[in-house]
Amino acid sequence: MKSYVFPGQGSQFPGMAKDLYENNTVAHAMLEKANEILGFRITDIMFEGTADDLKQTKVTQPAIFLHSVLLAKCLPDFAPDMVAGHSLGEFSALVAAGAMDFEEGLKLVSIRAQAMQKACEITPGTMAAVIALPTEKVEQICAETEGVVVAANYNCDGQIVISGEKEAVEAACVKMKEAGAKRALPLPVGGAFHSPLMEPARAELAEGTEKAVFSTPICPVYQNVTAQPSTDPEEIKANLLAQLTSPVRWTQSVKNMIADGADHFIELGPGKVLQGLVAKIATEPVAIEGHQSL
Repeated sequence: MKSYVFPGQGSQFPGMAKDLYENNTVAHAMLEKANEILGFRITDIMFEGTADDLKQTKVTQPAIFLHSVLLAKCLPDFAPDMVAGHSLGEFSALVAAGAMDFEEGLKLVSIRAQAMQKACEITPGTMAAVIALPTEKVEQICAETEGVVVAANYNCDGQIVISGEKEAVEAACVKMKEAGAKRALPLPVGGAFHSPLMEPARAELAEGTEKAVFSTPICPVYQNVTAQPSTDPEEIKANLLAQLTSPVRWTQSVKNMIADGADHFIELGPGKVLQGLVAKIATEPVAIEGHQSL
C-alpha cells in the first residue's frame, strides 16, 4: 500500500518548485493563483530569493505547502492509500487527499504562519532536539522542569524535540544530558511551536477553519495529534486546530501506517527529511522514495 508523506518547516531551499513552474502548465497556473491569493509574488522569493529570504514566516510555510501540493496535483500516478504530513505538512496532505481545496488550504496556511509569528512575539520561546534518550525519560524531565516545556515532535525513536519557554527548555536540556542524552541542542527557531505557548495562534486559526469547507478525503489521513487515521471532516478539522498546541506524533503515525499495511512511502515536497525518519522508524522492510520535481 502506498503512503504519501509531506514535509514541514525547514525543508525549503532557494529555487524550489521553479522547474515545476517552467515546465508544467497546471503548476504554473496554480503558482500564479497563489501569488494572487497571498497578495505578493511568493514565486519570486521561491525561485530567486536567498535562504534567509525563505526563512520569513509569511514565506516559509506557504512555499513548502505549494511545492508539496503541486507535486501531488501534477504527478500522473498519484494514487494514495493513505497520507500524512509532518506539522505544516498535514495541510499539504489534506489538500492532496481532497479534504480541502487548494485555495482554501493556502489561505489557512497563510493565516497559520502569520498567527504563529504573532504568538512568538507575545511569548518568546524556543525548541531543542534531544538525541538518544528514551521517550518516557524525556517526558518525565519535561514534566518535572519548572516552567513551560513539553515534548513537541516525536520524530523517530531516539529523536524528540522539546518546546517551551526559553529558560525552561535550557534547564530541561541540562537535565537531559545528565540523564544520558547523547545531545540536547537548542534549535535556531523563532518560537515554541507545538506547545501551550501557541495558544494565541490557535485562537486565530480557529476563525479560519470555521469558515473553511472540509470534505471527506479520498483516503485516510493519519493526523499528528492522534497518530490515527481519519476520514471524518469534523474530526479532521478539530485535530488540525489542536495540532498547533499539541505534539507531532510522527513516530507513532508511521508505525500505525505500517501496521495498517503501508509498505511504500513516497515523500512529496522539498527536502528528504521524512525519508530519513521513516527509514529509522520502520522495523520491517518498506520502500522509501521522494519527489522534488516531476
